[in-house]
Amino acid sequence: MIILGIDPGLSLTGWGVVEACSRDKISLIEYGCVKTMPAFSLIERLQKIHLELQFIISKYRPEAVAVEELFFFKTSKSITYVGQSRGAILLTVSMSNIALFEYNPKVVKLALTGYGSADKYQMQHMVKTFLKLKKVPKPDDAADALAMAICHVNTIRWG
Repeated sequence: MIILGIDPGLSLTGWGVVEACSRDKISLIEYGCVKTMPAFSLIERLQKIHLELQFIISKYRPEAVAVEELFFFKTSKSITYVGQSRGAILLTVSMSNIALFEYNPKVVKLALTGYGSADKYQMQHMVKTFLKLKKVPKPDDAADALAMAICHVNTIRWG
């Protein structure tokens, strides 16, 4: 099963693709970020996210997409931007007819570390461990997206 994990953001939308045969056999295919520039309009930035995710979906053909649910930020401006990015992402995935799964950050932390309040370092270390990598994937948004994909692998029923 090929899974695309997505960490929504307006400036950086992290993405990561993994292949899983079981909970114990997860391998990295690719990861990266869609980067948008603040100098561009909101519509242009959302279009870029949409178009790049369309390309990623057509290239890797995931069977499932795992996206982080919204959670409350310190500022309402941050949640607005992430919400708009998430909207573009959800529309792109739905237009591709791929199964969509949403996970909140506590569930992701629990699935990867067994502790719902794990810190960023613990999460990154577990992504590295699950995927048998030599280093933590960078930038952080890509590592977070891979965590989403791994969470899905650890959450679904196998066989």
